[in-house]
Amino acid sequence: MTVIKRVDPMSLAKIQGLIGVALGLITGLFAGLFGTMMGSLGGYGAGGFGAMMYGGVAAIFFMPVLYGIFGFIAGLVGGWVYNVVAKWVGGVEVDLEQK
Repeated sequence: MTVIKRVDPMSLAKIQGLIGVALGLITGLFAGLFGTMMGSLGGYGAGGFGAMMYGGVAAIFFMPVLYGIFGFIAGLVGGWVYNVVAKWVGGVEVDLEQK
């Protein structure tokens, strides 16, 4: 049994930040599609400027950025909290196998 006694918070922050970007891109694509459809139903025309203003293409750009920033911050704080708690309880036990 191997014990993870410490996590580098910056390393975890980078990983969670990139995962956030990927999830934000997927979410942004769906939100952009939905926003464009709703904009076209509201009389703005499919793909027109009005549809983009109401959540269309803007979501594809902003959601990955926001998810990435918040993922990075959550990873940084989460790594720090893990290190504090791991000192008290001994860390997470992981069973590893080398092939």
